[in-house]
Amino acid sequence: MLVQLAPDLWHMERGMTAAGVPVTSRMTVVRFRDGRLWIHSPVRFGAEVREQLAALGEVAWIVAPNLAHHLFAGHCRRQFPDAALYGPPGLARKRSDLTGLHPLGERVEPAWAGELDQVRFPIPLVQETVWFHRASATLVMTDLVQCWCGRLDWRAALYARVTGVRGRVDVPRTVRLVAREKHTAAAARSVLAWPFTRVITAHNAIIERDAHALVTRAFARFGV
Repeated sequence: MLVQLAPDLWHMERGMTAAGVPVTSRMTVVRFRDGRLWIHSPVRFGAEVREQLAALGEVAWIVAPNLAHHLFAGHCRRQFPDAALYGPPGLARKRSDLTGLHPLGERVEPAWAGELDQVRFPIPLVQETVWFHRASATLVMTDLVQCWCGRLDWRAALYARVTGVRGRVDVPRTVRLVAREKHTAAAARSVLAWPFTRVITAHNAIIERDAHALVTRAFARFGV
């Protein structure tokens, strides 16, 4: 079920297996002042969660935030067929079944501009967009920064150690391998200009303490 983090902000975790590694993935839900809902990185959910979402407001937007987190975008769209679907550049070629897909641009969508700020990191194979929810001072991320804490299956723990995010807020090595400072420094500086106090990531940890300082340290990987 959805868990509330702040007024008009919820999340839900769901277990799955990726490349043989048991992981959790997180969906984030923002309710705008007019009652419409914005769903980020949808996970698979059943009738109970669908009813919970419908009770919160009208699902108006479904967002696949990068080139990896799109597996359940179609599932979410089938539950809410009137919602607009957004995804990163290149996703339409990868997922031709996602009809009517709107590309995420360099600027925030006009319909979101009163509630969210956004910045896209034009990293090859990633193309992740990051959002700032002003009302809750929350940074909504996906894979760009991670921190895997607590008890984990040994395969997940090994993956987290190898990628450098076991118990540490950092840019995983899988992202660093394809990122270049010329592509990321300006975007990272824009994110750090936002006064966020919480960071939602798509896997494992939600960062509630020293969030801005920890992301600043992680973004040193991008030369800022």
